[in-house]
Amino acid sequence: MIVRIELGVIIMLTITDAAVNHIREMMKAEGEDNLLLRVGVKGGGCSGLSYGMGFDTQKHEEDNQLDVNGLPVLIDKESEPVLDGVVIDYKQNMMGGGFTIENPNAIASCGCGSSFRTATNAGTPEDC
Repeated sequence: MIVRIELGVIIMLTITDAAVNHIREMMKAEGEDNLLLRVGVKGGGCSGLSYGMGFDTQKHEEDNQLDVNGLPVLIDKESEPVLDGVVIDYKQNMMGGGFTIENPNAIASCGCGSSFRTATNAGTPEDC
């Protein structure tokens, strides 16, 4: 099952069951009760923008907070347009596992796949 979240009427973010389950396991391993998942975009990387995903304990004024199957998710307002339509998944294989992010807004990405740019946001590229 895929969980779809809408922020207002323009933003849609999808987090697969595999990703939600793995995030919950990671939160449990942290041993803190009130953790929130923060998903965002910042300038950097070869192509100009990089994803950020981690835990936080506070919601800031510029954040929207969502609930995905009991998983609290924070997205800052500046990241919303870039994250519209994004699918976050967790894939496991013989070499280990990791999160994948599919972004329909990305028009270019670097060779290593860790940064990207969109038609309306080139970010701040750095040398790799």
